[in-house]
Amino acid sequence: MGTEKQGLVEQFNLRSRLRFDIDGGNIWLDESRMLLLHAQAMGALRTELFRTLGVGRARGLLVRMGFASGQQDADLARKLFRDSEREDVFRLGPELHAFEGLVRTRILNAQLDWEKGSFVGDVKWENSWEAEAHVRDFGVGDAPVCWSLIGYASGYVTRFFNRFIVFRETHCVGKGDEHCVLVGKPAEDWGNADGYLDHFRSENIEGELAELREEVARLRQSICGSAGRDDLIGNSPAFEAAFDLVRKAAGSTINVLLLGETGVGKEVFARWLHAHSERADKPFVAINCAAIPHDLIESELFGVQKGAYTGAQQSRAGRFERADGGTLFLDEVGDLSPAAQVKLLRVLQSGEVERLGDDQTRKVNVRLVAATNVNLAEAIRAGSFRADLYYRLATYPVAIPPLRERRSDIPLLAQALLGKYEAVYHKKLQGITDRALRALTNHSWPGNVRELENLIERGVLLAPAGGRIEEKHLFAGAGPIVPEGVELNTGGQLCDAKESSHNTLCEALLEGGFSLEAHEARLIELAVQQAKGNLTHAARALGITRRQLAYRLKQKSASA
Repeated sequence: MGTEKQGLVEQFNLRSRLRFDIDGGNIWLDESRMLLLHAQAMGALRTELFRTLGVGRARGLLVRMGFASGQQDADLARKLFRDSEREDVFRLGPELHAFEGLVRTRILNAQLDWEKGSFVGDVKWENSWEAEAHVRDFGVGDAPVCWSLIGYASGYVTRFFNRFIVFRETHCVGKGDEHCVLVGKPAEDWGNADGYLDHFRSENIEGELAELREEVARLRQSICGSAGRDDLIGNSPAFEAAFDLVRKAAGSTINVLLLGETGVGKEVFARWLHAHSERADKPFVAINCAAIPHDLIESELFGVQKGAYTGAQQSRAGRFERADGGTLFLDEVGDLSPAAQVKLLRVLQSGEVERLGDDQTRKVNVRLVAATNVNLAEAIRAGSFRADLYYRLATYPVAIPPLRERRSDIPLLAQALLGKYEAVYHKKLQGITDRALRALTNHSWPGNVRELENLIERGVLLAPAGGRIEEKHLFAGAGPIVPEGVELNTGGQLCDAKESSHNTLCEALLEGGFSLEAHEARLIELAVQQAKGNLTHAARALGITRRQLAYRLKQKSASA
């Protein structure tokens, strides 16, 4: 079995998938972030779970934790080696389990039926970390104890066969046996008379906690009168500060000026403000002032009377009249023309609009929410924006932070956007890989939340159904975001990733019929070709002097 284990590890080049980014404090197994923890510390956590939750709930929690880990490793194996023999890829699961330092596995018997999706098998475990931890903390008992490892095996096989396969220990070191032995078969073949399958299902405590959270939320609502956040997502200090200002303004009629870079979500804040105001049942009208030509913006805002200019075949209400009783959102207000600024100021002062080409004024009751990414103070100094209009608009300014200043909100936003685009594309995914999420967190976000939304939409579109969004799905055409760091060499030692890839190449060259002379000649030929005959450049590429290269070429000509 040792030869087979070594063969599969080498066949799939498993070590090259493990990266140690020591400078960044990360360990990566392909796209999944891994943790190198003390087994005793994990054992202490396990003991705490039993003492805090009780035996039944602790067992279930450990089983489900292992089940999730097994499914993730199954996804990794299928993704990386989908073109290999299906049974070899399946048998990689026990190697991954050992590779992660959890247990050494030997399959005693396995009856696989890929067509029917059926698995029945017996497995022997050696060096189970969980059995060792349990015996150390609780001593030898009368029941199996390797609950998280059972969950892993069940999750891994279940994912491969798309059928609920359950493992049970028949022998366990934790109850005095020499080895741990487990049997796996479809869940329906076990039955559930003893409640064993309940360990794989979330317990009622989850529902109880959810009900408690809802009750707390209702109490807070009744005490504080605070409104829900709806599409406003975040809990970072920068987001909370902006949201608190908007929340306090929601119940009033005060004009609000939203400041922030392009893509931070100013319109989302404006819509929330309207939805939680006393005008919520009245119109919300939005207009992007930068998207409309200067000679048309006045008619769009204030309306036009029939015959006011050539082509005005009928009278038309402007955005102010359409928003009467509700909220008007003026986006990119800093781009308004000087003439439009004058008329806007008059409307804000008088509460009346006058259509283009009309001498009749119309009263409007509009709450104005404006937004801009322009520095209005600088625009005033430059003479492109009226100071008196600014003071009318900026009664209640709110600065919306850029995404780079609220990085802790990125996982929450990404998860919400994932759900949104899963529905759009009728596609169910398992989430976002750790590596991809780290790449999102480290990104500079010049386009803010809008850019994040675009990336998540692309990720949902490119990721395989039932899989996870990976870094390559998000940043198409971009280089790696997370540093490669170091990896394990074939001797199991840490080494530089580039050095390891060179070693892998050399090992491949040495496999069968290697000729040093022939490979040297071929490398020299390629270097000269790439340098277009320039021996100095070719020698530099080969890491030798021009004289050494000329000597080798001369020897090659003489031997030919």
